[in-house]
Amino acid sequence: MFFFSACKSNGNEAHESVIANGQMPAITSDKQNALHLTYGSGDSLMYMTSTDQGKTFSAASLIAVVPELAASHTRGPQIAVTTTGLVLTACDATGNIFSFVKKETAQWKQSTRVNDLDTVAKENLMSLSAEGNLVFAVWLDLRDKHNKIFGAKSIDGGNTWSKNMMIYAWPDTTVCECCKPSVLVKGNNVYIMFRNWLDGNRDLYLIQSSDAGDRFGEAVKLGNGSWKLDGCPMDGGALVAAGDGAVQTVWNRKGKVYASAPGHPEKELGEGRGCTMESVNGKNVYAWVEKGEVMVLNPMGERIRLGKGQLPVLKSIDNKNVLCLWEDKKQIHKAIVEL
Repeated sequence: MFFFSACKSNGNEAHESVIANGQMPAITSDKQNALHLTYGSGDSLMYMTSTDQGKTFSAASLIAVVPELAASHTRGPQIAVTTTGLVLTACDATGNIFSFVKKETAQWKQSTRVNDLDTVAKENLMSLSAEGNLVFAVWLDLRDKHNKIFGAKSIDGGNTWSKNMMIYAWPDTTVCECCKPSVLVKGNNVYIMFRNWLDGNRDLYLIQSSDAGDRFGEAVKLGNGSWKLDGCPMDGGALVAAGDGAVQTVWNRKGKVYASAPGHPEKELGEGRGCTMESVNGKNVYAWVEKGEVMVLNPMGERIRLGKGQLPVLKSIDNKNVLCLWEDKKQIHKAIVEL
């Protein structure tokens, strides 16, 4: 495992550029190392691709117009690669989750809706992951009034979705209301991370299925400390599978960014919020927002300042470089960071 304490900025800068007008970028890559990017622009669900490791992107194309598309404040479209192509999910303001699929050179088409009860995902906080043709979506669900962690799976690359399943519910009230859950599919394992609300504490928990999402075990708290907070931090963190397949996580507590593996103490990385991570050649890379600027922490413990903005996402493009995307003033920025 690779954990690094925050260090002073070494002055490194990475060249950044604006690639689109929009918000909430999400990105994935396929076996040919092509990058696939989606984002929201008003009610338009947009798509771009790169075949040169993020140096350039295609012109943006319209996937669909989704009236009242959710694409701000950590609420945005999600994209994943399957055996048969791409799958994408997006929420609208009423609380429905729509699904779209794309097979190789074919056009995007809308598939079946993810939520099987109308308008239950009103928080619009949803994540997506896939491996092979197994796809899993997870979201905050308001059926029966209180927010619970719900999910659905697809075994055909996102063309059809299973009956929705309740994955976690606190018996008396809600999970944290405005923090986006995360999901990771790795083989037959499905990992879900979410911010709970137990005894007034807003701590991160991890719950796992080892049978492709049919059944889940007990939720396990991440880290040793707790955050008693009368309010929602709107910061759900991220998780990845490291080079050895072990799950590792990053999240915010009291304005500090921590990394942890299940069952291990947390390691402080720095100060900030809106954190994310990626595994590159078996080593962890982190990004977050500190005082309005996007920071990357590389495996050597060096901090690289990318520019003003929020909500960074990271994607490995080879063994030595990572692509960072973020938004600022309704524009999507990118930078390639050499590790």
